[in-house]
Amino acid sequence: MTRTQRRRRASIELVDAKQAVDLATAQTYSENVFLFVPNLIGYARVLLVGLSLHFMSYHPKYCTWAYVVSCLLDAVDGQAARALQQTSKFGAVLDMVTDRCTTSCLLCYLASAYPAYAILFQFLIALDFSSHYMHMYSSLVTGSRSHKLVTSDVSRILWLYYNDSRTLFFICAGNELFFVSLYLMKWSTTPIGLSGWFAGFTYAQLMALCSMPICVTKNIINVVQLWKASKILVGVDLAEREMARQSRAAGDAVKS
Repeated sequence: MTRTQRRRRASIELVDAKQAVDLATAQTYSENVFLFVPNLIGYARVLLVGLSLHFMSYHPKYCTWAYVVSCLLDAVDGQAARALQQTSKFGAVLDMVTDRCTTSCLLCYLASAYPAYAILFQFLIALDFSSHYMHMYSSLVTGSRSHKLVTSDVSRILWLYYNDSRTLFFICAGNELFFVSLYLMKWSTTPIGLSGWFAGFTYAQLMALCSMPICVTKNIINVVQLWKASKILVGVDLAEREMARQSRAAGDAVKS
């Protein structure tokens, strides 16, 4: 284990669960992580998602506005955290959980709106959750301070995805735009008046066509993330098993 890895692991194991609960309970108003500005933005996102779900089955305009604003705020909370020096592990997890649940709720609706493709939407939900859970857990066991700290020697694709904020925003926004477009296709039936091959297309169908390659790219990244996280966890298992064998061998040598 390198010095950097030891330092990261020491920071994680600084407090146990009981100490952490006591510290959170004793927070003062001036240093309350729950009330950090980026976390307040996160709570606003949750409320907007709730409104979106409320309107989803009967008012597409209100639903779409609430959903889109919630997704756009996802790009704001990180900037606020860095600008105000209010980054937190709670905020990072709140952000990821909100993202996963937001997309999954919309995919659940799409599964009912397009029953012939329900199994595809179910697969996308499973891939999204499993990929991010495995990635988060592999980051934790290797002592990383954030799941977004991926080095190019681990995966160049994930490094490009997580370390360029413009790329991250473009792919995430395009992925959400595709799902929102599928939702709006159930409500929009008026062609926008284009000619040629696009004749008869509604604005929702055109948005879906343009954003579909981005959605495909995002889910390829999810597959890569799942595979890399699996390999990291297996590597940690192998390292721990080797250390256990060496410890047993050393113990046997002492006894003999």
